[in-house]
Amino acid sequence: MHIIFYTEVKEGEEMKKLGIYTVIVLIITIILPTIIVKTFKFVPIGDRLNINPTRSERPHKEGKNKEGELEIDEIIFDGYIKIYDTRNDKVQTMALEEYVKGVVAAEMPAEFHIEALKAQAIASRTYALSRSLSFPEGHPDHIEAPICTGIHCQAYLTLEELNSMHAKDWEEKYWPKIEEAVRATEGQILYHDGEIIEPLYHSTSGGMTEDALDVFQVDRPYLKSVVSPYEEEAPKYKSLVTLTGDEFVKKLLMKYPGSNITKDNLGEKIKLVEKTQSGRIKKLAIDGTVVNGREIRDLFELNSTNFTITYNPKTNIVDIETIGYGHGVGMSQWGANGMAKKGSDYEEILKHFYTGVEIRQFTGDDAQSTIEKKD
Repeated sequence: MHIIFYTEVKEGEEMKKLGIYTVIVLIITIILPTIIVKTFKFVPIGDRLNINPTRSERPHKEGKNKEGELEIDEIIFDGYIKIYDTRNDKVQTMALEEYVKGVVAAEMPAEFHIEALKAQAIASRTYALSRSLSFPEGHPDHIEAPICTGIHCQAYLTLEELNSMHAKDWEEKYWPKIEEAVRATEGQILYHDGEIIEPLYHSTSGGMTEDALDVFQVDRPYLKSVVSPYEEEAPKYKSLVTLTGDEFVKKLLMKYPGSNITKDNLGEKIKLVEKTQSGRIKKLAIDGTVVNGREIRDLFELNSTNFTITYNPKTNIVDIETIGYGHGVGMSQWGANGMAKKGSDYEEILKHFYTGVEIRQFTGDDAQSTIEKKD
């Protein structure tokens, strides 16, 4: 935008006849008509924070409309998000804060400390916003919407579903607690360096969380390995998978058919190559072939990649003991509960598990900044 001032002074014989004529010319120049200008409207409804990415609904994405005029590409946040329900293969639009309630109740035991539930509410809300901003036209794995109700994204349950799963007095006893956790943190989001983060979380780390780089080969400064004490009460802190030697070898040969593995040479053919900082198995060698620890976890349906394999040839039994439950990246839910019971509030919990983050109210300007950085 250019503002140019033209001033003409006409002199006469006397100063009284001096006339000043000022012409203000406002020239608005738009360069490169193919550029799409992104704007964000933040429209609060009542006291709710609402999101509704509408970019995918705009028919002209190249910067001009049918008349050849500049098309302004907008993402309007109006308090609602689109969700793909994996259970009925339908897409629904839902108020963000109502959605967060269903996620918190589905992802974390309602019996947990209120501060842990608050931490979960902020993590769940942030995740929903991050996905909505990153995939406004739908995620590649579910193109209908940015978020799904399955474990691919975040688990979500309706109040009706929760009541059917729990005791008769569950709603009366615990639903107000869920609502309090969400209401007390309404609109609060996790940021790192001014950008909304993608806050992964899991059930039980086993004492130390994982670095995202080791697990997903993606480096995130806020998803680093940190200690996670107070998890021993978790029901899946330790678990055991038992197979016969024959079953164990059969599974390995089906997965790695070229391997020369038998019950008699297991100790020679399976070697540890590398562990992560937290002690989980990063790489193993199966008869000389290096494989990812996650492959072994999936193959034997283990709770984590922190496992130990023991074979007893006398009994022909293979025991695989695991520590922790889940991928181990981000916030440990049982670790969060343990910290809360020891006196930590939700802010301390979140800043412990997500390195270098800050917590603040979400605004449209923050969305603008996040989108620009992602683009």
